[in-house]
Amino acid sequence: MTSAWSRRTFLATSTVLTAAVGGALALATPRASAAADSASSSASASASASSDDAYAALRATWTSLILGEGFSPTAEPFKSRLAALGTQARGWRDTLAPADGSLWPDAVYADPDPDTDPESYGFSAKMAESFIRLNTMAQAYRQQGTGLTGDSALRTAIVTGLEHLNSQVYKAGQVRYGNWYSWQIGAPQALLDVCVLMYDALTPAQLGRYCAAVDHFVPDSAVASYTGTSTGANRVDLCRVLALRGVVGGTAAKIALARDALSPVFPLVTKGDGLYADGSFIQHTTVPYTGSYGSVMLGGLGLLFALLKGTAWEVTDPKRQVVFDAVENAWAPFLYNGLVMDSVAGRAISRGEVDDHRRGHPILASIVLLGRGASAAENTRWRSLVKGWAQRDYYSPPLSNPSLSLTGLARLKSVLDDTSLTPLPEPEGHRLFPDMARATHRRPGWAAALSMADKRITYYETGNGENLRGWHTGSGMLYWWGDTFANGQYSDAFWPTVDPYRLPGTTASRKVLANGAGGDWGAAMPDVNWVGGVTDKKRAAVGQYLKGLSSTLLAKKSWFFLDDTVVCLGAGIRCQDGTAVETTVDNRNLGPVGNAPFTVDGSAQPVTRPWSATLTGASWAHLGGHGGYVFPGGATVKALRENRSGRWRDINTGGSTETLTRTYLTLWVDHGQNPADASYAYQLLPGASEQRTAARAADTGWLRVLANTDDQQGVSVPSLGLTAVNFWFGGTVGPLVADAPCSVMVTEHTDGTATVCVSDPMRARTSLTLTWNRAVSSVLSKPATVTTATTGASLRLMFGDLSGTRGATQTVKVRLA
Repeated sequence: MTSAWSRRTFLATSTVLTAAVGGALALATPRASAAADSASSSASASASASSDDAYAALRATWTSLILGEGFSPTAEPFKSRLAALGTQARGWRDTLAPADGSLWPDAVYADPDPDTDPESYGFSAKMAESFIRLNTMAQAYRQQGTGLTGDSALRTAIVTGLEHLNSQVYKAGQVRYGNWYSWQIGAPQALLDVCVLMYDALTPAQLGRYCAAVDHFVPDSAVASYTGTSTGANRVDLCRVLALRGVVGGTAAKIALARDALSPVFPLVTKGDGLYADGSFIQHTTVPYTGSYGSVMLGGLGLLFALLKGTAWEVTDPKRQVVFDAVENAWAPFLYNGLVMDSVAGRAISRGEVDDHRRGHPILASIVLLGRGASAAENTRWRSLVKGWAQRDYYSPPLSNPSLSLTGLARLKSVLDDTSLTPLPEPEGHRLFPDMARATHRRPGWAAALSMADKRITYYETGNGENLRGWHTGSGMLYWWGDTFANGQYSDAFWPTVDPYRLPGTTASRKVLANGAGGDWGAAMPDVNWVGGVTDKKRAAVGQYLKGLSSTLLAKKSWFFLDDTVVCLGAGIRCQDGTAVETTVDNRNLGPVGNAPFTVDGSAQPVTRPWSATLTGASWAHLGGHGGYVFPGGATVKALRENRSGRWRDINTGGSTETLTRTYLTLWVDHGQNPADASYAYQLLPGASEQRTAARAADTGWLRVLANTDDQQGVSVPSLGLTAVNFWFGGTVGPLVADAPCSVMVTEHTDGTATVCVSDPMRARTSLTLTWNRAVSSVLSKPATVTTATTGASLRLMFGDLSGTRGATQTVKVRLA
């Protein structure tokens, strides 16, 4: 299984490098010469004059792409960032101390026992980090406003560093150790960037040796097959290395190979890594990764499309349109007010230096870059989307993001300053992603996301010491944000301070789990099929057959995503772990102060910490500044307001050791020890006022729970004309009869029509018969695989092979009698 720990190391250690990506003039520095090297020749030296011009143009394009353009180095936020870049580069220059096994004393790369254990990973990471530091120095040399622009001592230090690393470690014939990523992506990407930026300061022989080193570690065979570590984002990264190797070495075949090797990334996939028709993005075979690896892939493709545009190597594969379509099909559903949702960020949630907003901003910048290769209409629409997301990010404005590259800053500022663009609002509606067991729901004023797990999608991903306690993030975790509130809910030290057994929305055993329980790289998956649901793109019924990680826990969980609420049902909850089992209604991060008022059935509760209570017969509760909770028929719920402390190091071995403290208000249903058939029911009302929450609780007829058992879970909302049922097994619920497991949602409209939506979350049905006991006069539209029969009192729908729909919704529209 591939590892991305050094991708994290690359990103974390190159904060200043990426922050340096801003505009600068190309400096006319003379190429250094040496008599000893003059006899050698690189591939570019033997090229024709026209070829030289083509490669020079590519180098100029790449310089512009990685340094940026279109902004003033004397204007903020660029002025400060450029000065910081100069300070960082000066520090690297002044501490450079070439020695056997290191280029800097604190970055020893020589491995006394080279293999692929964690220690060797660390040594290979230091090798890649050494190139990253040289890249920082090269950018400070080429950028304006750094205080080191064109500095001769800096130039000498960069060349000295390149020569040292090439003679000692990154050279042809060297046997690699540690993490493959350091040798094939981390180091060569930084090295080739330096070669482009310092091209006029390097001799042909030096360039030839550096290219030979890249050829050794990244041979053409690295992209010969679309498998292993050469898929998805990794493949795009490898193609970037090959393309820049061709640019630096003047080798047309390398650039052509890089272009052609991108093609396997474009088609939609039905298994493994890549983009799916439903908008899912998977990396590491089992991990939803739109917000991390997907971001890398999006940014890498944008760079390569822009680099090769208008050249003999332009990417013309018509399937690249799949990537353009994915901007709104795959990425946009997980972007909200500038953040990218943690439900699709994998191990990245445990990296304290970059939260959901700081991960989202590079995606916005990448969308702007990708637009340069798209149609004019797509480009304009995407820029309008980005402008809206960026303007609405009140919690963490993109132009104040210290980890966003100067290139990213420049692109986003150009969009924000573009008066011709009208910012587009957040889209509304529901998106179901059955291929990665995820869902998003967006309504005026709020958005929610749900993460689940099944036999194809892991509970969570850990690896390389990251995300050590993400055990229950796939056990029905329900995230939610408001339009103008709670956008820092998961950004403000949530992951190191939250109780990992009480993640909002989840049902979990209190059985103590070891760090990294279940195995690395998404190895742990529950042996369940029924995970998914049905949607009419506005509302949805979603269900998860839950089997606990390293636990005997079993449960049936359903979520009905409606206009102003999410109705949450649980049933058949059983466990023999010898520990308590809990369903967490919510667990809100109230920040360091944590004084948000909490009211239960109209009675204000203490704001002191710690405070706890058992709320017997509670009808509703409200948390000021967040929203409301309604318990149909009353429920016994436990509440806790407490300070919780933790360190990023607790969940990530590379994290900070600083102790952080946040206040939480937690609501949960205690199912007791070893429950045999427990259940729960509640409504979540994001953003609701106390008055609206109380009114919803008082309107006992608004929601009818039709079933909440181990066999079926269903609801009806008469005012919406809605009936929705998750049939874990066939049976009868209200007016619906199913002869097999399925998810069903029926909506009666005010114009005398109705839609019947059906899916097979198990993807196994060769036939399904659904009867709706309602008079129907005619069938207006239906999928080709459905036959219908109507009588005076019912509609019978007979579906063909639903397994081919991969859990997608089938819709039948009818006219009511």
